[in-house]
Amino acid sequence: MKYITYSSITIDKLNINPTLMPAIRSVAARYPFLVSSSYAALIREPGDAIWRQCVPDIRELEDDGQLSDPLAEVSLSPVPGLIHRYPDRVVLLVSNRCPVYCRFCMRKRHVGCGDRTSSRERLDQALAYLRATPAVRDVTLSGGDPLMLDDASLHDILTRLRAIKHVSVIRIGTRIPVTLPERVTPELCAMLKRFHPLYVNTHFNHPTEITVASAGACGLLADAGIPLGNQTVLLRGVNDDVGTMRDLMSGLLGIRVRPYYLHQMDLVKGTAHFRTPLASGLEIIKSLRGHISGLAVPHYVIDLAGGKGKVPILPDMFERDGDRVFVTTYRGERVAYQDITTPPA
Repeated sequence: MKYITYSSITIDKLNINPTLMPAIRSVAARYPFLVSSSYAALIREPGDAIWRQCVPDIRELEDDGQLSDPLAEVSLSPVPGLIHRYPDRVVLLVSNRCPVYCRFCMRKRHVGCGDRTSSRERLDQALAYLRATPAVRDVTLSGGDPLMLDDASLHDILTRLRAIKHVSVIRIGTRIPVTLPERVTPELCAMLKRFHPLYVNTHFNHPTEITVASAGACGLLADAGIPLGNQTVLLRGVNDDVGTMRDLMSGLLGIRVRPYYLHQMDLVKGTAHFRTPLASGLEIIKSLRGHISGLAVPHYVIDLAGGKGKVPILPDMFERDGDRVFVTTYRGERVAYQDITTPPA
């Protein structure tokens, strides 16, 4: 499989205080730094919402008591590169690259580290598992970012998936419309259109990310008949206020993207400084409902540690005992989730 090429910038090109540079480099040595020129151009000043999402922070090295793989993806992988958490759907990891290495990434342990390509042998193993597992009807391509693969490589993967008769739905999880919108070309969309039903879930976190270029990328995908959803992560200091979230969700509808999930921050090692209390997310959801179109109100969810799956969180729909919240999974299992009453310093 082959990857596309694109323009990126080095860490030296950012307007970083020289006294902070040694600390920044120490973080990047552990969790790699990469940002596309397209995304870096959205930074207005050091410390703004775009900066926080892509520039290393010394707090990433703190021993925060969180886990490198909180969602137990490794233990839920019957073969390398395939995660089978729910009965009828799987995640197929087809890329280890992204245009931007987001500092809050749920696969912080994986993206930009270790193997740089997904081997043909690995893909063959995953597809053999799918062929032998007729319960699976829904496959999500993820990574890294699947759209970092060139058109021919994507075409090959999609063709082989469509040859499995019980796989009826294919989804692509990508942040490319935000971080590298020029990758979404008429040629790419014409190719993807051949594999319907195909869905794309993208990942906008802030209104600044809705630009002429990102709107154009989403427009090309929508014009190809591809339904677009969005998954936002609730991030301290980025989007954890009502005004920002209203602008983001309403803005997404304006570019033909349906808000789908608002994710509570996963318990990923090196990301604790992004965590918000559940109260923050609940307040945002309450302030969206009735004030903007219902189409623009996402599901607020926790992806529970240990691979227990996603659970929706609404006011008064869970039990609390101090900092512990008890929720019920789709299997009917009652699970404790450790909340925080105040964000980390």
